[in-house]
Amino acid sequence: MSSTRPDLLDPATIAALGRIEIVARWIVDGFLTGLHRSPRKGFSVEFAEHRPYLPGDELRYVDWKIAARADKWVVKQYEEETNLRATIVLDVSRSMAWRGDESRLTKLAYAERLAAAIALLFLRQRDAVGLVRFDDAVRSAVPPRVRSGQWQRIVAALDDAGAGRASFAPAALEQAGRLIVRRGMIVLISDLLMDPPDVISRVRALRHAGHHVAVLHVMDPAERDLPARGDALFVDPESDIEVPAASADVRAAYRQTVDRALGEWRDALSGVGAAYELVTTDAPFGVPLRRAFAVRQRLP
Repeated sequence: MSSTRPDLLDPATIAALGRIEIVARWIVDGFLTGLHRSPRKGFSVEFAEHRPYLPGDELRYVDWKIAARADKWVVKQYEEETNLRATIVLDVSRSMAWRGDESRLTKLAYAERLAAAIALLFLRQRDAVGLVRFDDAVRSAVPPRVRSGQWQRIVAALDDAGAGRASFAPAALEQAGRLIVRRGMIVLISDLLMDPPDVISRVRALRHAGHHVAVLHVMDPAERDLPARGDALFVDPESDIEVPAASADVRAAYRQTVDRALGEWRDALSGVGAAYELVTTDAPFGVPLRRAFAVRQRLP
């Protein structure tokens, strides 16, 4: 395992090197480099047909003989190539703009780059991918497609603005389900600062409809552990409720409360058949990317 692989670098370091699309390409390239061989990388040994080259395709699958003879770029496809329809549901509420340390990415900046990387990874497997962004309402939606330019549409949508403070995932999850006619996969990326019953109910409905659901729970490390000492004013970014406290007095109880909440999310989502992964914004992008990829690999 190489320490220079971009998917294993500090997220803030890799994000400082370029725009979202550039960073996401580096992350995915590094991630794919580190993968073991898999029968579902999108290409197997039985050749089936050619298709036009799309941005993001790996150059090693380009048929260079045809490119030289006909000045036409095509990609070799193989029998075991599978297709899935997937939608990434991204929380862009106000709380996602928070970070506990200036040296880290905000939760939203981290989640946007992760969403771009997951979308590119799926597209390289010939999966149709879309995006739904939400705060207290659905702010933008890109229907799942696999055609040329889809990833650029998703990256452009990531720059759209949000407008609300709070987050309300059920409507976004419902729309994501409507965008997938056949059974597919829905990836929710959120800090989950919302009421669990509403979310669990909607995830259960998606599972009953035959969709696979993976939840990537994004947290800043400072949300899990308070400083050992000092006074602080704790502010809910979505409700503006303020609570002054001395860290030393509430640190242990706070950690217990957070751990209990995380356990409740994990148990509730597992109970309805959804995959759950806690991701902190200091974790390399390869960690959540591997989780999303593992879920994808288990699907037919």
